[in-house]
Amino acid sequence: KVLIDVPRSDLAEELAQSQTKIQVLQDTLQQVLDRREEERQSRQLLELYLEALKNEDSVLSKVAESETVPRKEMDVVDTGTSSTGPSAKTALSDQILAALKEKPAPELCLDSQDLELVLKEDTQALASALRWDKQKAEVLQQACDQELSKRLQQVQTLHSLRSTSKGKKTLP
Repeated sequence: KVLIDVPRSDLAEELAQSQTKIQVLQDTLQQVLDRREEERQSRQLLELYLEALKNEDSVLSKVAESETVPRKEMDVVDTGTSSTGPSAKTALSDQILAALKEKPAPELCLDSQDLELVLKEDTQALASALRWDKQKAEVLQQACDQELSKRLQQVQTLHSLRSTSKGKKTLP
């Protein structure tokens, strides 16, 4: 990561190479870092999938054992996940702001809820809080939006895999 962040001209001078070769080196290093991050996310997705399968099996066996649970109670449990209270409109925490300032790719370090908070934040307020110009804050918000979309796609893929896996279990 350090080699990617070093200005190309300085690195070229230090290694006695042309800037073109240094650009190729930095691009290759960035691709390796990107691939590692994608592999890490894929492992997380697979772990979530396997955990979901285990949980689903245990829930299905519990439901099969206790058919006397009223449907009304199950609905209450299922609907308790959305929060639109005042905490959803809270300003960005110092921890989130620190991550945004210090990390080279903060969108990869923040969890999905924090990404949503960054996206909801007014661009001008975000730029002011980070002491950046508005354009840099907009670029950050776009990167957060892309990362959040990527994660949503991964979750949808997980659901698709789960439904495909369910279909295979019910076949004779």
